[in-house]
Amino acid sequence: MKLKLGLPKGSLQDATFAMFKKAGWDFKVSSRSYTPSCDDVEIEALLVRPQEIPRYIQDGILDAGLTGKDWITDCGADGDVVEVTELCYSKATKNPIKIVVAVKDDSDIHTVKDLQGKRLATEYVNTAKRWLESNGVTAQVEFSWGACEMKVPALADAIIVNTETGSSIRANNLRIIETLLVSTTRLVSNKTSWEDPWKRNKIENLAMLLTGALNADELVGLKMNVPKANLDEIMSVLPALKKPTLSPLSDDEWLAAEIILEEKVARDLIPKLHRAGAEGLVEYPLNKVIY
Repeated sequence: MKLKLGLPKGSLQDATFAMFKKAGWDFKVSSRSYTPSCDDVEIEALLVRPQEIPRYIQDGILDAGLTGKDWITDCGADGDVVEVTELCYSKATKNPIKIVVAVKDDSDIHTVKDLQGKRLATEYVNTAKRWLESNGVTAQVEFSWGACEMKVPALADAIIVNTETGSSIRANNLRIIETLLVSTTRLVSNKTSWEDPWKRNKIENLAMLLTGALNADELVGLKMNVPKANLDEIMSVLPALKKPTLSPLSDDEWLAAEIILEEKVARDLIPKLHRAGAEGLVEYPLNKVIY
């Protein structure tokens, strides 16, 4: 049996492959291929535009896949697919993306009501139409293949786009008038596949290990040797997910200690630990952390 898995083609592809690699799955694909090979024979992967993944899962063509909450909502698939887990990663940062309405800096459009009779360009056609309708506004919504920022004001009065950092909006002298949705990547399952014990177990394993890989991104492990005489002082400055692991050494006057902590904390903590008497400090990277 195989799990048919949809992976996002495009800007998220490299970040997705890197996350899977850390979680334990190695995908490889040529530049012109849409069928990545995987070192897990139980997975059959396809590269699909994230905009389309919810629909293919909804229709049962794919068992599961990774796509944004924004595209799940735009496809109207919220109630028709199983959102297994949230995966907070993106192409540039770990921040969620925002779906925003933007106009030119000097535009006289300030609220949704000002869009009456105007033209909007967007990839989020369904989201745009629902938003306008809910506000009692009639406007022309046209699908854009991307590069929406350059269309204002010559080709459109406003745009609805996703933004991660806002840099493209600022670079094009645009102003955000409203945020429609905050979105992160989700691992999503087809409902029928979720009811199949083998497929559900496989999907849950994916969710657990992918989440573990993301948990580990900002964490490191730290090992050290601690003199028993200094243990209380050293313990007082040690942050940890749980109490540090302490193990005896061949020398009865010393213990081995091991903790997990945020990487940014380690740079300040290691000198303090050394001054408190810890020796043999070793910092090491983590692949997965399962809470």
